[in-house]
Amino acid sequence: MKMHNFNAGPSILPRVAIENAAKAILDFEGSGLSLLEISHRTKDFEAVNDEAVALMKELLNVPDNYKVLFLGGGASTQFLDVPYNLLEKKAGYINTGVWAKKAIKEAKLFGEVEVVASSEDKNFSYIPKDYTIPTDLDYLHITTNNTIYGTEYQTDIDSPVPLVADMSSDIMSRPVDVSKYALIYGGAQKNIGPAGVTFVIVREDILGKVSRALPSMIDYRNHIANNSMFNTPPVFAIYVVKETLKWLKSIGGIPEIERRNKEKAAILYNEIDRNKLFVGTAAKEDRSRMNICFVMAPGYEDLAPEFLEFAKSKGMVGVKGHRLVGGFRASCYNALPKESVEALVACMQEFEASHAK
Repeated sequence: MKMHNFNAGPSILPRVAIENAAKAILDFEGSGLSLLEISHRTKDFEAVNDEAVALMKELLNVPDNYKVLFLGGGASTQFLDVPYNLLEKKAGYINTGVWAKKAIKEAKLFGEVEVVASSEDKNFSYIPKDYTIPTDLDYLHITTNNTIYGTEYQTDIDSPVPLVADMSSDIMSRPVDVSKYALIYGGAQKNIGPAGVTFVIVREDILGKVSRALPSMIDYRNHIANNSMFNTPPVFAIYVVKETLKWLKSIGGIPEIERRNKEKAAILYNEIDRNKLFVGTAAKEDRSRMNICFVMAPGYEDLAPEFLEFAKSKGMVGVKGHRLVGGFRASCYNALPKESVEALVACMQEFEASHAK
């Protein structure tokens, strides 16, 4: 039976990236050594790192005054690193869910934090709008896609202060005007690689302005000066990022993957809106293309466990909603083929046919 991987992360990767990584684990570039045991100081791995950086810059049209870093620690460590490097007096945060709240908690350790807008009043089911960004902020932080609640910024916002974005779960899924951001970061394990590596895209002129002393590992400038090799980088994960970005470029880059992602999302949202048994949970204008969240419709709530078992029997993997919200979540990241979405829709239709009143 074919399996359809809707896991929220670590998530589906392009098959070619997995196959090439498997080969490199056995023999890296004909060296006779495994990718898992090579030195990161070799010219061969430096070439891997350089290619991954170059592909990030090319695919996202990153301006020349930005640096791309590959670091350890996950996006959760960036919740700390960002304010440590950038927060002098006051930072602003848009609260759109669990991950934004975690970032706010860390920032409060370093200075005043103003929650400029929040969607908590409606259980994070929408993206806040019609708010004023104070001009006295050191930076404004947003989370562009909210994996748990299924909401996503559809466009890049304009900010009068440096804009920082956690793009863990929608990076490379749509065009981004990097010049509107001072810093973009995220875990790789949704769209660009496996768990274990974090990307940071940072405009250099925002660094070195806080008065506090920075620990060596926290200071972005040390990682820039050492080309992400201030300490041993996550070698394997960076290799898979490079292979994943090569795949993305080969299929037509960001424009093509956005087209595919729009198509996949439309197929599934259309079924959710049509099907008597299901209802979407996010405001329609803010629906995520990456994490499509839905629940049983009123009157059918008791069928949720049965549907999960039915979906599992049809090869659907990872469609159970996050433990904080329940329901269902189909994560439709870049590497997920349209055929998997169509298989889930067929599954929903079959379940409806046997259970609708």
